[in-house]
Amino acid sequence: MEHRFIVHVDPHLLVVDKPAGLPSVPGRTAELQDCAASRVQALYGDALVVHRLDMATSGLLLFARGLQAQRVLNRAFEERQVEKAYVAVVRGRPPQACGSIALPLIADWPRRPRQMVDHQRGKPSLTHWELMEPQGLQDSPAQECARLHLRPVTGRSHQLRVHLAAIGHPILGDDLYADDDTCARSSRLLLHATALAFPHPDTGQTMNFHSTAPF
Repeated sequence: MEHRFIVHVDPHLLVVDKPAGLPSVPGRTAELQDCAASRVQALYGDALVVHRLDMATSGLLLFARGLQAQRVLNRAFEERQVEKAYVAVVRGRPPQACGSIALPLIADWPRRPRQMVDHQRGKPSLTHWELMEPQGLQDSPAQECARLHLRPVTGRSHQLRVHLAAIGHPILGDDLYADDDTCARSSRLLLHATALAFPHPDTGQTMNFHSTAPF
């Protein structure tokens, strides 16, 4: 196991820095049994899942230790006491420095695990974004891309990926929501959970963690 995998551990919780390509929880097939949850539980048998990151997304992931801590942390997520931030590299540069995306999302059942925007049946979903700096992969304007700081208010499945694709700025390396050219610009999804803040389940003290994007 990577020496930096576990970022923080105490009697009530663990925070890990999940690498891209590792599932948060076990999948249905044998090759998806190795996951962040199984690696953590091999070291701490009382570790329980609180939230998840997409397999393709890297970054900070929180686990509770014991049922009581899990209940408290689950409630913190439900009551939006948890603040999360991500970094993404997207195709194209937005015309303004910051903005918000409020598009309702629902599962695209015929094409699972894809999600989609649906204004009639979708659940309210909100993402705030801010331009960090432009980043070009090549000199050609057609290759222009940008680095964004993302703050999801809601936590829908694939929310950041769908929202950014919907406004014409898909994440590089996204094999679900980007076109073939955009997907091929990176060998991995350029999305990283870079910051996580939440009240400690025992003391109530605000816990803050940061992880630098590896791209």
